[in-house]
Amino acid sequence: MLDDVKEVEFAVLRDTLALSDSLLSKQLAILGQAGYLRSRRAKRDSRQRVWLALTREGRAAFAEHVAALREIVGEEGRRTIANADKGTVSARSWATPGVARGTG
Repeated sequence: MLDDVKEVEFAVLRDTLALSDSLLSKQLAILGQAGYLRSRRAKRDSRQRVWLALTREGRAAFAEHVAALREIVGEEGRRTIANADKGTVSARSWATPGVARGTG
């Protein structure tokens, strides 16, 4: 999600990911310590808000991670991912062959 935007408010990220404040804070702290995330505090609607953004290093690491995953899944996985991005893949096609049909 952070890769798609310049920055996002903590509460929006928390709600979108359906995580607790504490769990999200722990993960964000790890990313921050690695130099992948920056945060800033700003007032909005008279309340203090935390805004998060990937650093240049964070974006590069994310891109490398996605490339590695694509390499792992190979060409068939790329087609499935591309179809999912277009909204033309069903949840069933993501399942392990045989398992979704109850035969595995």
